[in-house]
Amino acid sequence: MKKILLLSVSAGAGHVRAAEAIRAYAHLGDTPLEVVHLDVMQYVTAGFRKLYTDFYIKLVNNAPALWGYLYNFTNDAQADSSIEKLRKKLERMNARALLKEIAEFNPDAIICTHFLPAEILSRLLNKGVVNYPVWVQVTDFDLHRMWVHEGMAGYFAANEEVAFRMRAQGIAAEKISVSGIPIMPGFAAVASREECAAEFGLDARRTTILLMGGGAGLGSLDTIAARLLKLEGDFQLIVMAGKNEAALAALQALSLRYPGRVLPQGFTHKVERLMACADLVVTKPGGLTTSECLAMGLPMIVNAPIPGQEERNADFLLEQGVALKAFDAVTLEYRIRYLLDNPARLAEMSTKARALGRAAAGRQVLDAVLAKCP
Repeated sequence: MKKILLLSVSAGAGHVRAAEAIRAYAHLGDTPLEVVHLDVMQYVTAGFRKLYTDFYIKLVNNAPALWGYLYNFTNDAQADSSIEKLRKKLERMNARALLKEIAEFNPDAIICTHFLPAEILSRLLNKGVVNYPVWVQVTDFDLHRMWVHEGMAGYFAANEEVAFRMRAQGIAAEKISVSGIPIMPGFAAVASREECAAEFGLDARRTTILLMGGGAGLGSLDTIAARLLKLEGDFQLIVMAGKNEAALAALQALSLRYPGRVLPQGFTHKVERLMACADLVVTKPGGLTTSECLAMGLPMIVNAPIPGQEERNADFLLEQGVALKAFDAVTLEYRIRYLLDNPARLAEMSTKARALGRAAAGRQVLDAVLAKCP
């Protein structure tokens, strides 16, 4: 039985979700596999974890411009600069517990959905301390320099442009696969719109807008939803509040004022079934969420991109004609009015989105790794 180790980092949800998608495909295949997924942050000191995850989340929420500067600064930094040496030293000091766990599992292959474990393992591979084949799955439609390391068995790119950037960084072409970004198997075989709409009490015949995020001038979810419900047209809203209980309560109160037009949703594992009911999604341009939308053929209005990786994601989606961008509540209202009044444009965006979708990326990644397993 082959043993596959997935390594992610819980700095944002996307890296973890990509690893979970690959693991889900492992359970569906015919080949007997033992697959373990580890969050690297569970094997570092509390101080390092706070710096790496809590600080990141606070920075992107409270000082996004500063995060954008750091994203570009670290992308351009020389590998032998004093700051880079200090960063790598801190990472090495916090790697001991993780390396012990890896050695005990003794995998046939490792897949990293975050650059941190790839960087740690790259140094040890080059020194001959470890000899596991290590693969890297990039989880955005961009390539930051910190994803690129010596000694990797292979790389998985979101699209052809990311693969081109990998080759420009010196990665051999034969080590690169254009797989897409792994999303859960459910997105590859979703039930019909009619069946999913009936499950949630929605009208499958009505235009449906899925609202997945606010912020950055748009306002709270209930405020955005209330504003949109005043627009002309026969449409219904699905609003996903995730684990934000206050937002969910406010949305539930709003749904009482607009019976049959608002479906508030808390945290759910049925995202693909909700997306199957929708004609348009309003969302932040994270790599995983937008990959899910593309797999479902859903046009997007993207908002509040994190400077750096999400801005690059948004640029890609806009260039491909599958998304519009809203930078405040007024712009969002205009964009939605425009698309509701131009169903042909909405249909064109949907067709382009579906053409870009890679619903089975997780299977492709797993198959490629297993094919090269010793």
